[in-house]
This record gives sequence, C-alpha cells and structure tokens, in this order.
Amino acid sequence: MDLGIRGKRALVCASSKGLGRGCAEALAAAGCDLVVNGRGAEALERTAEAIRAAHGVRVDAVACDVTTEAGRAELLTAAGEPDILVTNAGGPPPGMWSDWSRDDFIAALDANMLTPIALMQACLPAMQRRGWGRVVNITSQSVKAPIPVLGLSNAARTGLTGFVAGTARQVAADGVTINNLLPGIHDTDRATSLDEGVVKAQGVTMDEARAQREATIPARRYGTAAEFGAACAFLASVHAGFIVGQNILLDGGATNATI
Repeated sequence: MDLGIRGKRALVCASSKGLGRGCAEALAAAGCDLVVNGRGAEALERTAEAIRAAHGVRVDAVACDVTTEAGRAELLTAAGEPDILVTNAGGPPPGMWSDWSRDDFIAALDANMLTPIALMQACLPAMQRRGWGRVVNITSQSVKAPIPVLGLSNAARTGLTGFVAGTARQVAADGVTINNLLPGIHDTDRATSLDEGVVKAQGVTMDEARAQREATIPARRYGTAAEFGAACAFLASVHAGFIVGQNILLDGGATNATI
C-alpha cells in the first residue's frame, strides 16, 4: 500500500533503538525524510546511517535528551516544521506505590506527559496552517488496564491520554490527526529490563522470566519493533485521516477488555 507520505518530514523522538526506531524505519520505508533523536550520539548516528543506506531518505540525527527544555529546543530547531510528529520517551522505573516521592512523580510527568504535550504545542500550529499533519504518541497498554508495578507510567501516560482526547478533536477540522499507540510487551531493551526485574525478584532464569510473560499474551510471543512501526506509519498516512483521538492497542491481545 502506498501510504501517500513520500517526501513528508517526520520527527521521531527516542528513535535510536526499540519502538522509536521501528517507527522511524517504517516511515523511511514510506519515503519520509526524518529527524531522529536519542541521548547517545554514537548509537543514534549508527541508526541514522543504517536508515539512510536502506531507504535513501534524508536523516538528520539530533543527540539530546528530549525530556529537557534545552533538548526539546535543539530538536525542534533541527526539525523545523515537521509534517509528522512521533513522540516517545523511555518509561519510568517500576516499583511499588510506597516507593515513590513527589520528585519521582514529577520526573515521570515531565518525561511521559509534559514532554509530548510541549512537542505538540510546538508543532501543531504549522500543521494547522498547512491543513495537514499527523501526531502519533507512543504511550502504553497501561492506560487501558493499569500495570501495578508501573504506577508512575500509569499516571503520567493516562494524563497525556486525557490531553490528547480533547486536543485531537480541536485540530481535526484542520486536517491534523492525533492518536496514541499503546504497546504491550515488545522485544526491546525495556522488556529486557522488566524481565531482569522478574529474574531478581523470583530467582528464575531470564528464559523462565520471559516464558512467564509470554504465557500472559494470547499471541504467546513478544511483539516486534517492525510491526509496531508499521502501525505507526499507517496512522501517519493519508489513509488515516478519519482516525481521530484514538488509543490503539498493540499488545497481542494481552489487555482483557471488550472495548
């Protein structure tokens, strides 16, 4: 399927690896020029070069921490006025409700709620003026069904979901869509980190920890960054203009809900 976005400019945050890279790869395959981002300059440049070589698109790499004001300013200066914005940031650490201080919650809100909001506030006006734009926020399945050990993420990402619900309906008439992708367990560094927590807590092997979590997924496997990226590219395409303010699960059926 031709997604109709060849030549568009896409800003993809936290895209040196994992789900962000999956999104960047899929958008590049559709013909988009990219601005990619990550905190580690070497890993980011390797990703940028691999995408350039594979897809022949322009890829600008901006090494910065997008969760800081200075990092966002640097990234937005490099991106200019992107047609497509994909927000993404690493999730806060797991723990119990009794572990966290006010500072922990503020850090989670800054990274997983206030940062994507700030990026949308910066990019939406130009999209509205042009009469076309796409925003895809990478959130979490936890906004549909909370994950007990991820209370910081549950709170911050649900706050972002509420902001998107209203804002998406305010900009839709200008040809701009905003939607959220809700990943379940995907085969990324984040999943490995959470599996390591199970290893330490239960005294099992990594294979056993992974098998435990795979058993909770009806698809009986972890998702891949490539299939997640394909869903992102579709939401960014010309074919998704009537999808507005939605929260789309990519979790292999793990969230047990009718709606």
